[in-house]
Amino acid sequence: QVQLVESGGGLVQAGDSLRLSCAGSGRSFSMYTMGWFRQAPGKEREFVAAISWTGNTYFGNSVKGRFTISRDNAENTVFLQMNSLKPEDTAVYFCASGGYRTTVLLTTKEYDYWGQGTQVTVSS
Repeated sequence: QVQLVESGGGLVQAGDSLRLSCAGSGRSFSMYTMGWFRQAPGKEREFVAAISWTGNTYFGNSVKGRFTISRDNAENTVFLQMNSLKPEDTAVYFCASGGYRTTVLLTTKEYDYWGQGTQVTVSS
C-alpha cells in the first residue's frame, strides 16, 4: 500500500520558518516527481513546489524566494522549507507523487498519490 504522510505543520508567527516533511512508503519515490500543494478554507488547491527525480525544482509565484524543496531518496522523504512565513501562507499542506521519470512540471491531475495534509497556521 502506497502512503504519503506529512508532518511538521503548526502554529507560527509571521516571519518565522517551518520545515515540512513527507515520508513515503509502499514504493520507491526516487524516480517520481514529488510536489507540495496547499489549500486554504474556501479556496482551491494551490501548487506550492515540486522536485523532479533529477532534482529540478519548481515553485508557485507566491512562494518563490521564500520556500525551498528538497528530497532524501534514501529515506523516501521530501521536505519543504518555508521561510519568512506570512499569514496568507495559512493552509493545509499536502504532498503528492506522480510523473515517473519526468522533468516537466506536472498538473495537479497528474499526481497519483496524495498525503492527508498537515495544517500550517501563520499568525500576524
